[in-house]
Amino acid sequence: MSPDTPEQTRRSGAVAADERPAGRVAGRRVAAARSDGSSRARAPLAVAAAVAAVGAAFTSYLPVTLVLGLGQLTEDAGSFTGALRAGLAGWLLGHGVPLRTDAGPIGIAPLALTALVVWRLARAGVHVSRAIGARGGRSPRAALVAAGAVAAGYALLGVLAALLAGTGAPAASPLRAGVTFALLGALAALIGSVRITGVAVLFAERAPAVLRDGVRTGLVAGLLLLAAGAGAAGLAVATGGGDAADMIGAYRTGVAGQAGIILISLAYAPNAMVWSASYLLGPGFAVGTDTAVRTSEVSVGALPAVPLLAGLPRGPMDGIGAALLAVPVLAGMAAGWLLARRLMRLAADTRTPPAWGPLLGSAAIGGPVAGVLLGAAAALSGGPLGGGRLAEMGPVAWQVGVVTAAVVAAGALLGAAATRTFTRSSAR
Repeated sequence: MSPDTPEQTRRSGAVAADERPAGRVAGRRVAAARSDGSSRARAPLAVAAAVAAVGAAFTSYLPVTLVLGLGQLTEDAGSFTGALRAGLAGWLLGHGVPLRTDAGPIGIAPLALTALVVWRLARAGVHVSRAIGARGGRSPRAALVAAGAVAAGYALLGVLAALLAGTGAPAASPLRAGVTFALLGALAALIGSVRITGVAVLFAERAPAVLRDGVRTGLVAGLLLLAAGAGAAGLAVATGGGDAADMIGAYRTGVAGQAGIILISLAYAPNAMVWSASYLLGPGFAVGTDTAVRTSEVSVGALPAVPLLAGLPRGPMDGIGAALLAVPVLAGMAAGWLLARRLMRLAADTRTPPAWGPLLGSAAIGGPVAGVLLGAAAALSGGPLGGGRLAEMGPVAWQVGVVTAAVVAAGALLGAAATRTFTRSSAR
C-alpha cells in the first residue's frame, strides 16, 4: 500500500477538522435534548398510576399486618391467613372505612396510619407527575390528571381489599371502600402533584398577599393547638401510667401481644392529641353515648380497657389546671406575633411599619383557616367503637371548628396588634 502524499494528508486533516466541530455540536444537541424534560421518554399514564398506587398501598399495608399479626403468629393464636385478613381490615380502617364486627361497627381510624397513607399517596402523585413529564410545567390540568389516575387505581385496590377481607367479622363494604379510597387518593395525590408541577407556587403567586399570610397564620395556629393537645395528652397518659400498664397486662397475650397493643395505642396517639386539643378549646369530647369530657364537666360511665383512656380527667378542671384554658388564646397570639414580625421584616427596607389593614386582615383570616384544620381533624379522629353506648366517640367537629375560629382570630388579632404597637413604640 503506497503512503499518502502530502496533499492527501492535508485533505484528510481538513476533513477531520471539519467533522470534529460537527460531532461536538451534535453531542451538545443530544445532551441538551436529554436535559430537556420535554424530550425524556414518558411512561404511559395507566402504567405509572398503577405502579404508584400499588407501591403506596403496599408500604402502608405491610406495617399494619406486622403489628396486628405479631401476637397471633407468636402465640399460635391464629394463622398466617388470619393475620393477612386482620391486616386488610386494619388497613381499611386506617383509610376511614368502617368495619362490621360482632360487637357493632368500628369507625375510629388510627390517624397515625392515616398520615402514613396520605404521605405515600402524595409521593404517588409526585411519581406519576414526573412519569408523564409534567414536572415544573405549572399545568393544573396535568396535576389533576395525575391525581385522578392515582385515585382510580387506588379505588380498585380498596374494592379488592374489602373483597379479600371476607364477609365475616370484621368486614367492610366494597362500595364504601372504593369511594373512600378514590376520594382520599385524589386529595392526597393532588398534594404531591401540585407541588411537583409548580401549580402550588403558581396559585400562591396569584393569590392576594393578605390571603397568603392569613393561610400561613391559620396553619401555624392550628399546629400550635395540636402541639398543645399532644403535650396535654402525653402528660395525662404519663400521670395515669399505672392504670395503663394494668390494662395492658390484663390482656394476658404474652410479650408479643402486649407489644402489639402498645403499637396499636401509638397508632391512635394522634386521635388522643386531637381530643385533648378539643378539651383545651372547650367543646371537649365524648367517650360514649350521653357522656362528656370537658373542662367544666366530666361525665363518663364504664369504659373499655383501652390504655389511652387511662389518662381521662377525673373531674372538672380547677385550681392551677384552669390556667390551661388560656393555651388556645396564647396559641393564637403566638401566630399573630409571628405574622407581625414577618411583615415588619419585609417592610424593614422601606423603614415603614406594615399597614394596619393587611396586618389585621391576615390575622382575621387565620381564625377560619385554623377552624377548618381543627374541625377536619376532629371529624377524622372520632367514630363508633361498637354498638350501644360506644356508638359515639370523639369530639363534635363543627363545635371544634367554630370555637377554634373564634379563639384563634381573637388571639391573632391581639398578638399582631400588640406586636406592631409595642415594636413601633420601642423603635422610637
